[in-house]
Amino acid sequence: MSIEITDLSKNYGQQTVLDQVNLSLKPGQITGLLGPNGAGKSTLMKIIACFIPPSKGCVTVYGHDVMQDAFKVRQLIGYLPENNPLYPEMYVREFLLFIAGLYNLGKQSKARVDELITMTGLTTECNKKIGLLSKGYKQRVGLAQALMNDPQALILDEPTSGLDPNQLTEIRNLIREIGLTRIVLFSTHIMQEVEALCQRTVIINKGKIVADDDTVNISGGVEGKEIITVEFETAIDASILKALKGVTKVISLSSHKYEIEAVAGSDIRAEVFKFAVEQKWVVIAMQKEERNLEDVFRSLTI
Repeated sequence: MSIEITDLSKNYGQQTVLDQVNLSLKPGQITGLLGPNGAGKSTLMKIIACFIPPSKGCVTVYGHDVMQDAFKVRQLIGYLPENNPLYPEMYVREFLLFIAGLYNLGKQSKARVDELITMTGLTTECNKKIGLLSKGYKQRVGLAQALMNDPQALILDEPTSGLDPNQLTEIRNLIREIGLTRIVLFSTHIMQEVEALCQRTVIINKGKIVADDDTVNISGGVEGKEIITVEFETAIDASILKALKGVTKVISLSSHKYEIEAVAGSDIRAEVFKFAVEQKWVVIAMQKEERNLEDVFRSLTI
């Protein structure tokens, strides 16, 4: 079972917020959703969570259509929105018991609330008013309410905002544990969060998905090229390097130093070194240019 998003579009008048989005989310994988402000991340999450309707396309959650069977979808999903709406005048435990009542947990309410207070690290704060909590602890309360119905899919919009490093580690571990058996869609602006937590990364820009791959792969191949820099002892003819198999471009950085671009998936270093030996060129230095997720994000969303 999965969340299936097919040809999804959302328009507000003449403005297109989501444009023909296709995405499949399966249990056991934490997916990071990245994009600049206004890219459509929150809109996508709200449609999955049945908060707003799509203009076109179809979204199903474990086989249930968000338009035709919204009540069932809400039973399957836990959703933490970006603004994390809470009742500041209520106490933490009181609020969570209130949420348990909304889910009709009945006699199980107290045990479930106690479990979530422990799980989300709210034990020392559970008798305080929500309005007196730090932003980090308010995020924990929001996460606890999102988990109240033991959801099969967890939709988290900026869940780690405001957490200190210790809280961040605890919440990461909790999300990892949840993601072992369930669908987790995780939106954030923090690249390090995606690299540390998400097995899969989806980048959205101007309502379209511009990248979708395993997080470990996405930095290497998103632009369809590999780049190395190589420095020789003496100047050489750059056109000779461009003739090597797989090379698409050679740029002279100095009289002896060159940037070599090759097709994605081909590590050109061995080929260049072998050719240098055959030509009796002395290689002073050779380095593969590593790109992180932030580099890829900027290249796709500028």
